[in-house]
Amino acid sequence: MAQIFSPGATTIARLALVAIPVLPVVSILLAYTLMNSNHVTGQSLTLHQNPPFSHEHHVRELGIGCAMCHSQVEKTAFAGMPKTEVCMSCHSQIWTGAEMLAPVRRSLAENKPLVWQRVHNLPDYVYFDHSVHVTNGVGCSSCHGDVPTMPLMRQAAPLTMGWCLDCHKAPEHQLRPQDRIYDFEWTPPADQEARGRALIAEHGIDVKHLTDCSVCHR
Repeated sequence: MAQIFSPGATTIARLALVAIPVLPVVSILLAYTLMNSNHVTGQSLTLHQNPPFSHEHHVRELGIGCAMCHSQVEKTAFAGMPKTEVCMSCHSQIWTGAEMLAPVRRSLAENKPLVWQRVHNLPDYVYFDHSVHVTNGVGCSSCHGDVPTMPLMRQAAPLTMGWCLDCHKAPEHQLRPQDRIYDFEWTPPADQEARGRALIAEHGIDVKHLTDCSVCHR
């Protein structure tokens, strides 16, 4: 009588039985790893910009403050981007013929805004308000990292839901005095938790409300 199953059939059957419970677990772990990777979150990735604006040069070397270019950061949800006229207030006098600044001069001549690659790009279903954070003790470096050391802007934090919730659950670890909001050298003091709780009371922040879904999803 001819043999029905090949010699390796038993091995194949055993592997199939093992794969049935293992494959779903491995698939979930792979998906979780992928969703938290830089490829998806955009963390640490540097995007091409035209012109190649250097925060390192403008912020650290020249001492230009955040609000000079992001003038709406304390007033609206969107921090704002500088108009071409703001750039030309300096570059109409210095580096007037620099090739890298040709897009700025062309923007002014054609009366068309500069087009920047957005670095911190949250999904459309996420609501984020810069003014609420900045006027309630959250400093720029808490989300944007050490901007003065960045020749080109990059996303320092993952900006995932879990990352945001870590702060919303315990904001006392991040809050700082209003006069240190734009200070990229600020570090939490030894008694940060106590100071943070005092700032929560000062700003009237309802910590329990911070984890409501409607805060970020409207």
